[in-house]
Amino acid sequence: MDVLIAQPWIAAVLVLGLLGVLIGALLGVLAERLKTDDDSLVEQINAILPQTQCGQCGYPGCRPYATAIAEAGESINKCPPGGAAGIAKLAELLGVAPEPLDAEHGVEDVARVAYIREDECIGCTKCIQACPVDAILGSAQLMHTVIADECTGCDLCVEPCPVDCIDMIEAPVTLERWVPENPKNLIASDRGRW
Repeated sequence: MDVLIAQPWIAAVLVLGLLGVLIGALLGVLAERLKTDDDSLVEQINAILPQTQCGQCGYPGCRPYATAIAEAGESINKCPPGGAAGIAKLAELLGVAPEPLDAEHGVEDVARVAYIREDECIGCTKCIQACPVDAILGSAQLMHTVIADECTGCDLCVEPCPVDCIDMIEAPVTLERWVPENPKNLIASDRGRW
């Protein structure tokens, strides 16, 4: 005990160590008690939705729409970016018949991404503020650009642009989006290559 009184820093280290252990244990217990079920129906529905956060469905984003489908029985056909493929996946998950896209919420279109004509951009940051997925990179008074892999094509950045320098162009074909016209012929002709 005399050593602790003679060396106050030892007592401080011991107290802080004990405090760290207690806080760690408390956080561990809270994490277990507050853990969410990642396999919940809302999470499964949200994983199917395209994450455009465009609001075309009448909800402020994909997660609120997923919650409405799971908990309030909302229709599964209100998402134009998800289109017929998304409706089919939702119908399969929920065990219901697929419905055609509700035209009141828009029409299915080809996948698009925003493109900023950088030489015309004035750096106002209004597009950055409008982007729900942070796909636009830039700073005030400097040109902006779009990270195409992050852009969901919601076109919420187009309207606020004061100089109209944002175009919605067809999304580039990636391995995730590429579908061969005739997969059987492709596989047969490429067998020797692989």
